[in-house]
Amino acid sequence: MILYNVTTSLDPEIAEEWLVYMRDTHMPEVMATGFFLKSQLCRMLNEEDNGVTYASQYYCVSLEQLEEYQQVAAPALIREMEKHFGGRYASFRTMLEVVD
Repeated sequence: MILYNVTTSLDPEIAEEWLVYMRDTHMPEVMATGFFLKSQLCRMLNEEDNGVTYASQYYCVSLEQLEEYQQVAAPALIREMEKHFGGRYASFRTMLEVVD
C-alpha cells in the first residue's frame, strides 16, 4: 500500500475557504479519479509563525498506480487549485510505503 501525502501551508486569510474547498470539491474529485482507496485530511498541530498547515493523504495499491495518477489526473486538479488559491499556499508531496 502506498500513502500519497500532500502537505500544504496556507496563508491564514484563506484557511477556512481552502478547507471548505478541500472537503467539498478537491478531495472528492481526487477520489473520483478511481486511483485511490481512501483519503483523509489532517491539520498540523505544531505550526510555527501562526501558519496553517494541512496534510491531505491518499492511499493507493501501488507506486505504479500513483505514478499513473500523477501523469493522468493530477495536472488538471493542480491547475484548478491554482485557479482558486494561486500564490497563497505552498505544497510539497511525499510518497510513502505503508509498512504495517
